[in-house]
Amino acid sequence: MIGICDYGMGNRRSVVKAFERVGADARMTGDLDVLERADALVVPGVGAFPQAMDELRARRLDKLLQRRAGEGVPVLGICLGMQLLFESSDEHEGAAGLGLLPGTVRYLHAPKLPHIGWNLVAWERDSPLNAGLDGPRAFYHVHSLAPETDAVLGWGEYGERFATVVGRDNVFGVQFHPEKSSADGLALLENFTRLAA
Repeated sequence: MIGICDYGMGNRRSVVKAFERVGADARMTGDLDVLERADALVVPGVGAFPQAMDELRARRLDKLLQRRAGEGVPVLGICLGMQLLFESSDEHEGAAGLGLLPGTVRYLHAPKLPHIGWNLVAWERDSPLNAGLDGPRAFYHVHSLAPETDAVLGWGEYGERFATVVGRDNVFGVQFHPEKSSADGLALLENFTRLAA
């Protein structure tokens, strides 16, 4: 069972439907007991980093995610959820993140923000997350920030090269929306589902 963390922000239902489409038992919930039993956890999200961290803390999901990731449970952050995996963000007044991956989330140096649309992703290294997705693939992005980190699995280009797929050990993140990225997005979610199994 894949637990989709419900902390009141983001396109949670479309993420659940995408996982169901690849055959996963995905449950959207903020119930800590259910998430404790999940085989993998997903942190979706659309919105601002400081508010999202406030919502995670208010629901005690921050501690649950940190503990379960430390136990080796697969974790996937999507869009804002990926940014929350890092140590901090410069968004608005700035805020500390979950600290599951090293790095800071910073604004893109680009002529126009937010970056909205399809963008090719080139792989830095192989991972269970990109298995079968050889060569650059297009995914749908909506964001103004990206992490500065050495945990890069894939890069995009928008004004500058930016980390758009990240991962270390059992913790992964994608800046784009796989649930809106057609067959390749579903293939990536299927790969993550296999990690949960």
